[in-house]
Amino acid sequence: MAHFTPDNFHSSLLGMLLGRTEQLKNRILEAHLTPYCVSAPQFKVLVMIAQFGADTPAELCRMLSLDSGSMTRMLDRLEQKALIERTRSDADRRQVRLVLTEEGKKLSDLLPHIGAKAMNEMVGMLEVEELATLEQLLTRILVAAEDPITLARIAAK
Repeated sequence: MAHFTPDNFHSSLLGMLLGRTEQLKNRILEAHLTPYCVSAPQFKVLVMIAQFGADTPAELCRMLSLDSGSMTRMLDRLEQKALIERTRSDADRRQVRLVLTEEGKKLSDLLPHIGAKAMNEMVGMLEVEELATLEQLLTRILVAAEDPITLARIAAK
């Protein structure tokens, strides 16, 4: 269904609202991550490794829609912080595997707590029903776009 035309596109705030909401989420998350010296993008990588089982740079690139150069720099920083290690696959020496270090595992145990605090700060003014509706609507959009992370989460429920 086409909701937008060239005539009404300029009067819609939807694109701007979605983008600004993502920026707000990252700012709030950054504030909660400051004590751990981890950025919001690094948080996302750690979540993908710890909670979604991502174990290669290529998989992370697909999941987070990042190019390989950006991912390499991100993994370099996480490795410098001793949160991850890169190892060569025994089956294919060309392939790099990612594993959390002991420090990375300790931090990954805190990620749900940090994320929950940040999300509560962001959406705490919404009623329970409003939050459920928002999640349902965003899920519908991502399912229609065949987003692999969203589809995997639905399949796991």
